Amino acid sequence: MSKIILISGASSGFGALAARALARAGHTVYAGMRDRTGRNARAVAAAGEYATENGVDLRTVELDVSSQPSVDAAVATVLAEQGRLDVLIHNAGHMVTGPAEAFTPEELAAVYDTNVLGTQRLNRAALPQLRAQRSGLVVWVGSSSTRGGTPPYLAPYFAAKAGMDALAVSYAAELARFGIETSIIVPGAFTEGTNHFANSGHPADEAVVAAYDELYPALTEQVGRRLAELEPPDADVASVAEAIVTVVDTPAGKRPFRVHIDPSDDGAEVVNGVADRVRAELLTRIGLADLLRPHVAH
Repeated sequence: MSKIILISGASSGFGALAARALARAGHTVYAGMRDRTGRNARAVAAAGEYATENGVDLRTVELDVSSQPSVDAAVATVLAEQGRLDVLIHNAGHMVTGPAEAFTPEELAAVYDTNVLGTQRLNRAALPQLRAQRSGLVVWVGSSSTRGGTPPYLAPYFAAKAGMDALAVSYAAELARFGIETSIIVPGAFTEGTNHFANSGHPADEAVVAAYDELYPALTEQVGRRLAELEPPDADVASVAEAIVTVVDTPAGKRPFRVHIDPSDDGAEVVNGVADRVRAELLTRIGLADLLRPHVAH
């Protein structure tokens, strides 16, 4: 059955690919992006052209996850035009690179705002509708960095993604009795096909950066190069979009809690497997096993 889907951060990368793949699968997709008439005007035009050329229902909607009014307006637009919302996809994110000490607290807060607080703003706007429906799916696009190998000079991004993952896990149990399902998509370090590394931010304290450069010369470039070398030749960023489509198209109540797409195999799947098992065991021990799956109406 065709679903109404809202995805954040859909101007490029995983978001744009997933929006197109979901539209091709027959769903009505609202690709959320900020500044549609400015910096993302080209992305808006490209989405429109794609929809026309492929005969799919792919739309764009103004959505800045750092602004509650913008988030509220985006959700209101979807509901006004469709009357319902079936799938919410948290994809918006921002990466920064550099020595952790060189970032000011305000810079860390900005990364956290986009990657974590942005999901909370979107949830607060959309979940009242999903709870009223007693159905829905929330998809979180996380990162293998939350529990896999963590190379240096990516600390603010890793910390924010870990915070988002923790939030997703807690939400999963709290939404289950409303019939709302949760799936966490865990991509590895794809170094091509996204703008994460190309558009990454850098710390403001250049003096601290210079001090680290004495003992860690060109470390950012080294990390990027070595991560790229770990990727097998057939690594395709589109596989993340395909995984999201598969999750969305899986019947309610049978969707996987986590899906890893990590060609470089940084170990996150192993660690997440243990963590998710421990979570399931604890909820069962305290009499809350019903929170492990959504309560799906039959």
